[in-house]
Amino acid sequence: MKNIRYITFLLLAVFAVSCSDDLLDKLPEDEISPEQYWKTPNDLALFLNQFYTSFPVHQGWNGGIFEFDNNSDNLADVSINTRFVGSNNTAPTSDGNWNGSYSGIRSVNYYLENSATAEGPADLIEAYNGEAYFFRAMYYFELLQRFGGVPYIDKVLNTDSPELMSARIPRNELATKIVEDLDRAIAKLKPKASTEAFRVHRGMALALKSNVSLYEGTWEKYHQGTPFAASVNESAKFLQWAADAAETLINEGNYTLYNNGEANTYWDLFTKVDYSNISEVMFWKKYDINEGVDHKVGHYIPQNGAGTGVTKSLVDSYLSIDGQPTAVSPLYDSSRESSLSDIVLNRDPRLAQTICTPGDLITERSGNPDIFFDFPTFGENNEVDSTTGYQIYKGGNTDEAQRYDSFIGAIIYRYAEVLLNYAEAKAELGTLTQDDLDKTINLLRARVGMPALTLTPVADPNKAFPGVSDLINEVRRERRVEMALEGKRFDDLMRWKADHLIIGKRHQGFKIIGSDMETEFEDLITGGSLLVNADGYIDPYINALPTGFGFNPNRDYLSAVPSEQIILTGGAITQNPGWE
Repeated sequence: MKNIRYITFLLLAVFAVSCSDDLLDKLPEDEISPEQYWKTPNDLALFLNQFYTSFPVHQGWNGGIFEFDNNSDNLADVSINTRFVGSNNTAPTSDGNWNGSYSGIRSVNYYLENSATAEGPADLIEAYNGEAYFFRAMYYFELLQRFGGVPYIDKVLNTDSPELMSARIPRNELATKIVEDLDRAIAKLKPKASTEAFRVHRGMALALKSNVSLYEGTWEKYHQGTPFAASVNESAKFLQWAADAAETLINEGNYTLYNNGEANTYWDLFTKVDYSNISEVMFWKKYDINEGVDHKVGHYIPQNGAGTGVTKSLVDSYLSIDGQPTAVSPLYDSSRESSLSDIVLNRDPRLAQTICTPGDLITERSGNPDIFFDFPTFGENNEVDSTTGYQIYKGGNTDEAQRYDSFIGAIIYRYAEVLLNYAEAKAELGTLTQDDLDKTINLLRARVGMPALTLTPVADPNKAFPGVSDLINEVRRERRVEMALEGKRFDDLMRWKADHLIIGKRHQGFKIIGSDMETEFEDLITGGSLLVNADGYIDPYINALPTGFGFNPNRDYLSAVPSEQIILTGGAITQNPGWE
């Protein structure tokens, strides 16, 4: 039965009309023209602006994008991630992600069916059409990551359209259609230099194509033989697409890594108010406190714990400064784990620029003494408490004006990820060369003064992924530390089928027993408000998860399809494995 609720979310879009005189100064808001045929390119632009609110950016009372890893093994949030716990055993009736993505898709389809009515410069109209294909690809990619294959709708439906009862298509077919949309976008969009500020451009479409293709290629490779596998394994095809898209961006030479010439260059990249002239940043959102467009990132980072904390697992993944894993490097001494100052000594400099260590500048003040980091924020409320003792420093602008209403920009696409995509895709294909490493990962390492990676890296006896080569392990390590706290880790774990890093594990933090902080926080430790395990490490989930995470590898790699969709389509839409 074609229930009216199902029809509503597929056929209706919520349109809001607003105007702004400074469209060039910030990420477009939800500004769209009335639902009618369009006459000018500007009408098209106004309609498309609604989709820009879908990008992940700083918002709300939190640490913004720097808390996006709260759903992974990089951060330990005060609210335990239910996906890792495996506690959700029942499919929800509805799902906002499902409905929201299809609402966006419906609006894009409406645009594509009617944009030809606009008259004006053909290249400008084509570029706006390219935006539409980009956003449709983005919405379908979100669905693919969360649900796998879903019904594919590429036109506006009526109440009697048979497509309302469409079944799911295989995930590899959906991924191919996403890439086809991105190829259309790439062909129509202009380069960033020729595109209106804060609008989708060709480089972004190439970057997203690389992301989508790498995701699907590795998913199909590592989930092969499981209920989550693609109907036909096309991993090599997608991995090649990922490498090709990334290589195109690299060879075009439009982007370079940011480097301020100083030791803090990595940390400095994430504290900018204006990214207009930062060539590494391909797309970002601007905030302007004078216009009431701000956020609260500076209220939490690096001022306090932000109700989360970097995990021991992430800290342990950083190499020694000699380029070797800590398990084999003569420069590393495990006794340093008992001092925040010592644990970053002779380590990849990105570690000290990601977590707070004693003496770090927190706030530079005029007329008053500057504020420096001394101890983690323990024993406060959930909003400000540090859960692990490893307090976030990445993204912590030290300007006194940022301490409450902040306005540092939010990076949405950056070139570093493109370099990592290329190296990983080539490594997975078995075609990675030293030249490939030198133009990708080794540029990232050189920026922070780390030795170059070679095709025969030193083996790590504690490598995170025993089932793959040492080289792939190091490529994955580089991705983890370079993109830490930017919301990439969860999707990486899912596509790599890395449940061995989740099941039975708990997020741990700093080794506080026997440390130079034990006396300072003795009352919290003995009083039980600072949870510590038998080995002396902060263990925030020890009481809630005594046996560790209960992630179900036969179910939890994908979310449940909302049950209403199965009912409303008479079973044409089927449930994901393990949720039946």
